[in-house]
Amino acid sequence: MKPYLLLTPGPLTTSETVKETMMTDWCTWDEDYNLGIVQELRKELVGIATKNTEEYTSVLLQGSGTYCVEAVLGATITSKDKLLICSNGAYGDRMGNIAEYYHLDYDMLAFEETESISLGYLDDYLSNNSDITHVAFVHCETTTGILNPIKELSHIIKIHGKKLIVDCMSSFGGIPIDVEELNIDFLISSSNKCIQGVPGFGFIIARRSELIRCKGIARSLSLDIYDQWETMEKGHGKWRFTSPTHVVRAFKQALTELFEEGGVEARYQRYCENHRILVEGMRSLGFQTLLGDNIQSPIITSFLYPHEDFNFKVFYQALKVKGFVIYPGKISKADTFRIGNIGDVHPDDFHRLVEAVRETKY
Repeated sequence: MKPYLLLTPGPLTTSETVKETMMTDWCTWDEDYNLGIVQELRKELVGIATKNTEEYTSVLLQGSGTYCVEAVLGATITSKDKLLICSNGAYGDRMGNIAEYYHLDYDMLAFEETESISLGYLDDYLSNNSDITHVAFVHCETTTGILNPIKELSHIIKIHGKKLIVDCMSSFGGIPIDVEELNIDFLISSSNKCIQGVPGFGFIIARRSELIRCKGIARSLSLDIYDQWETMEKGHGKWRFTSPTHVVRAFKQALTELFEEGGVEARYQRYCENHRILVEGMRSLGFQTLLGDNIQSPIITSFLYPHEDFNFKVFYQALKVKGFVIYPGKISKADTFRIGNIGDVHPDDFHRLVEAVRETKY
């Protein structure tokens, strides 16, 4: 039995069937693993990402989602390129950190953590800075739960003829996205988010033509996405270095369960309902959301502390005893805590959570 539900943006609560698949050991050289699991899930990921499956491909990479973000930036931005990072949270800022480590030529458009990336500001910046070759931003910033307007942003970037890199870490598989329609060149996510797998690897959905251009650019052996992709293509699912076999098998099961649920649209509707019940319930108890409803994602929700004497640690422990683990806040300008709506959690769980909060002294 689960001691508690993880109401966090990942790792998150997984199904018992996903966990059970990790009880079997797999050989990394065996075709049952490489062809039957790795290659199949690579195809399925591309199928989730776009209808135009011929133009796109997928790369799997050991490590957390940040490993994949670093791998993409390190293998796409050459000395002749200039990157523009649009940031309104910790994960956009982390891209800037990576750019510093790699000594990339880049600019940062920084926005408040409680406001969306400005379409007008981006359009104006690209109009006046023709040396920008690539633009990167985070779709859903789990710093606050804000959802950046990916369709409108990608349209502006396409008009200006720039390459687009999007961190869809906490949105892919939970919010409908078509990378071809949005003109995304590299989409990045990980195994322990909306697909509802467990931590251990990340993945990149890449336009084939752009991925091929990455050959010989990477500054890191382990994070060379072109070499990883080429090895998987020629080796029919073989990883260059030790594959996280148990995690990969769990992810394959999680993909099966996504399709059984009805696909991304059905999962999106469940997450939206989780969020609706949570917000309406918390507001009825006097809590206020950090963000306005117009920019709030259904992925994770930030709530302001209800009063000056509010003790998050006491509140956290009280809910944990009742079977719910929530998340501390991550911004400096307001005292907040966060509650995730994704994972193997359902509307009834959020009705129970609201009742648990109602019974808790805070």
